[in-house]
Amino acid sequence: MGVPKQRHTKSRRNKRRMHLYLKVPVLTRCPKCGKPRLPHTICWNCGYYKGIEAIDILKKLTKKEKKKREKEMKAKETPASAKAQARKEEKTREGPLTLEELSKK
Repeated sequence: MGVPKQRHTKSRRNKRRMHLYLKVPVLTRCPKCGKPRLPHTICWNCGYYKGIEAIDILKKLTKKEKKKREKEMKAKETPASAKAQARKEEKTREGPLTLEELSKK
């Protein structure tokens, strides 16, 4: 077995170890629930990937946790659906807008 004839310096040792460090993971926001997640992976909070439910996360929860999670998810979805309904109503209206309707915007 080979034995080194001379000691390696700290500089040489540190140059070798230059690439050995932890990297900060890049996180993105889930479009469904808004929690941070790794890109190109399923969101472990809501179970969706690319707008499609990949896993049912409510199945493994207890009754109390399931009720709480459903309530949170419903609260997140409600403002978006209310805005969508308002847009649909605006599109279905016929005729010119009155001054009162213009002031609401």
